[in-house]
Amino acid sequence: IETLLSGVSRGESTQDFYPLAKDVNILFDELEAVSSPCKDDDSLLHPGNLTSTSDDASRLEAGGETVPERNKLNGLYFRDGKCRIDYILVYRKSNPQIEKREVFERNIRAEGLQMEKESSLINSDIIFVKLHAPWEVLGRYAEQMNVRMPFRRKIYYLPRRYKFMSRIDKQISRFRRWLPKKPMRLDKETLPDLEENDCYTAPFSQQRIHHFIIHNKETFFNNATRSRIVHHILQRIKYEEGKNKIGLNRLLTNGSYEAAFPLHEGSYRSKNSIRTHGAENHRHLLYECWASWGVWYKYQPLDLVRRYFGEKIGLYFAWLGWYTGMLFPAAFIGLFVFLYGVTTLDHCQVSKEVCQATDIIMCPVCDKYCPFMRLSDSCVYAKVTHLFDNGATVFFAVFMAVWATVFLEFWKRRRAVIAYDWDLIDWEEEEEEIRPQFEAKYSKKERMNPISGKPEPYQAFTDKCSRLIVSASGIFFMICVVIAAVFGIVIYRVVTVSTFAAFKWALIRNNSQVATTGTAVCINFCIIMLLNVLYEKVALLLTNLEQPRTESEWENSFTLKMFLFQFVNLNSSTFYIAFFLGRFTGHPGAYLRLINRWRLEECHPSGCLIDLCMQMGIIMVLKQTWNNFMELGYPLIQNWWTRRKVRQEHGPERKISFPQWEKDYNLQPMNAYGLFDEYLEMILQFGFTTIFVAAFPLAPLLALLNNIIEIRLDAYKFVTQWRRPLASRAKDIGIWYGILEGIGILSVITNAFVIAITSDFIPRLVYAYKYGPCAGQGEAGQKCMVGYVNASLSVFRISDFENRSEPESDGSEFSGTPLKYCRYRDYRDPPHSLVPYGYTLQFWHVLAARLAFIIVFEHLVFCIKHLISYLIPDLPKDLRDRMRREKYLIQEMMYEAELERLQKERKERKKNGKVHHNEWP
Repeated sequence: IETLLSGVSRGESTQDFYPLAKDVNILFDELEAVSSPCKDDDSLLHPGNLTSTSDDASRLEAGGETVPERNKLNGLYFRDGKCRIDYILVYRKSNPQIEKREVFERNIRAEGLQMEKESSLINSDIIFVKLHAPWEVLGRYAEQMNVRMPFRRKIYYLPRRYKFMSRIDKQISRFRRWLPKKPMRLDKETLPDLEENDCYTAPFSQQRIHHFIIHNKETFFNNATRSRIVHHILQRIKYEEGKNKIGLNRLLTNGSYEAAFPLHEGSYRSKNSIRTHGAENHRHLLYECWASWGVWYKYQPLDLVRRYFGEKIGLYFAWLGWYTGMLFPAAFIGLFVFLYGVTTLDHCQVSKEVCQATDIIMCPVCDKYCPFMRLSDSCVYAKVTHLFDNGATVFFAVFMAVWATVFLEFWKRRRAVIAYDWDLIDWEEEEEEIRPQFEAKYSKKERMNPISGKPEPYQAFTDKCSRLIVSASGIFFMICVVIAAVFGIVIYRVVTVSTFAAFKWALIRNNSQVATTGTAVCINFCIIMLLNVLYEKVALLLTNLEQPRTESEWENSFTLKMFLFQFVNLNSSTFYIAFFLGRFTGHPGAYLRLINRWRLEECHPSGCLIDLCMQMGIIMVLKQTWNNFMELGYPLIQNWWTRRKVRQEHGPERKISFPQWEKDYNLQPMNAYGLFDEYLEMILQFGFTTIFVAAFPLAPLLALLNNIIEIRLDAYKFVTQWRRPLASRAKDIGIWYGILEGIGILSVITNAFVIAITSDFIPRLVYAYKYGPCAGQGEAGQKCMVGYVNASLSVFRISDFENRSEPESDGSEFSGTPLKYCRYRDYRDPPHSLVPYGYTLQFWHVLAARLAFIIVFEHLVFCIKHLISYLIPDLPKDLRDRMRREKYLIQEMMYEAELERLQKERKERKKNGKVHHNEWP
């Protein structure tokens, strides 16, 4: 201190003394903490006892250990062992943003928060700022934020229909004697008694504090709520005097602070068994009962997840668990459709004819270098196509459309129950906060809130519209970029197929289509990864340009943009293969070309459905594998590398006990956009499961297997590999529900087109009833399909080839003499007819049947969907009765409490002789 003051008195620059001044600042903070110890003594959580009681301190003191000494060792308290750490800020001493931090920290103290600083044991340049909120600050801001707290035990009542349900439960319990012990169930003896779920709650009020259940002020607000209140304060503190620059997020963006996070509640591992010694803390309990791989078959402890991570993360895992459970019937039916194809494969007349067609020579699939081929060479493809394209495909498509509706309708009911249990029914309208950025931007324009009657920042309608127009233009431009990238891939495919067919290596030359597809997928994947980086930045820029009013509006806007980009980016190639590949190629002798040069790509001789199946399988398997690796593998590798560097710096023989803030800082931070990546991965999977499910019935089964692993992967990641995220509240899954409804509607349309256009279901049906041996008899068995393959192929005269598409080979390798004719997939007249290569009558019959099927299928499925959504109420009847009963009881309790207060006041005034003769008795 003397060195600093003497340097300043000599007129030297204060920039030279910034490092020393920072050390002095830390010293002053330490002296302040010692001189004014915290009065908030938060009781510890002990093994086997996850609810703090007043006997904890006495038990510790009886064992020869005082509470502060115990608190000093676990890294969750200040040095005095009394002030619990509610939030951590991290910065580097070498960072030049000193003035902003000093102003920010000075304003933090002005708000009543207590602060203590600590240097890192690993890197002395890193400083940890520990924050604690006293009871007065917590109470003041809890009232301002309308934090709901318990105030009386719930009184439950059982409707009559519960008696009938109890009889069913008795019968089920008898059957369970034959099942394994506790299938899918949680071990209730290891879970804490979460009292807040058994209490009525109300917005906290200091004037009515006597109404709330307060056994101990130090434990009244749990750790997640305390951290949320401190974060709320930090988001509204200025970091520059005289300017409207506020918020911790901006300081994190400009690098003033490196990190900001709440602490985990200790280690997630313990030397003692949880069954014999109990859980060390809630994090340890979550690891044993939720994130451990040994409990993959059990239900999730959602109440504990909500208490530790907040309602928003709890709702995500509730939705993910519900979605996974609903996939069981869809996966079973899809597997049945696939097995039906396997069992009927030997009886399929179409695949038999393809495999036996050794005398049918197909025309080349590209110009010049592609050879002629026998139709029998595609025997394997024809058999694989039957596995996915059989008589049960239409039934499965209808089932999946209905399944999507049932899933969404029952999720609304499940969400309503969760929202009631977690007191989220009226949260959005009453408690959602305005973003600090919105307040700073429109602080000069205010209007009265029609609900609260308080002044609030206001955005003019013209300003909002202009920003939305610019944002929509940016979205449209980026979608055009995606379509342009897909068009580039299409050009690459049509150009390289002939190049690979002329390759010197026989392996590539004979598999030119496979080589083209493989390289195109690799290039497409690289383009997707590059564009994703650009999409994220553009979406962030456009969302901030719109200036959303609340955090939920910001998240919804950002989510919609990113979903549109990702969906178009990932599914454009799939839509191209399903509806455009091989549809507009023309016919031999008159091929359609790109820029009058490159011939458009054709389907395989066995049809286009096999290409769509391969695309779906590759995307679902590889993409989900890659996502799981990036979600868990990357944090594991990063955390392992950090621990390795620490061991190298301090020596493997020296064991250092790091405090909790040091351990958490070395973990990976949660995604900056919250649960966006987790939701996006599952929503895109839901799209693959429903949109093209008619072409790939095994999609629900693959999704189910992935989700069973995904739940535990996400749980393990949240508990062990990530810093503890801020506990945020949410009423539902947000805009994702609207996206799910949109995907459900789109799936009906796409499946109708897949069955009618991509699949051969309609052409086979028309042949069986109109042109086959059973025509006019009303039958459609396998015997009616005799001759279908020959009827679906047209004849082309080789001499009619264009010069640029005429193949180099003359086909003499098949019969010893040059070929005169080849076959191709289409319904056209032969070359010697009156109108050579014109459409036949069968083509128009097939086209009419396809259009009729699309119309009938869509109207039928949409009617079923609307009927189901009408018959299933959004709110269960028993929940509606409980809500009405609770509302009535709350009014009675508030009336009784107010009456009791008035009677006490009257007694006091009567005792003092101040009662007026006209006063109500």
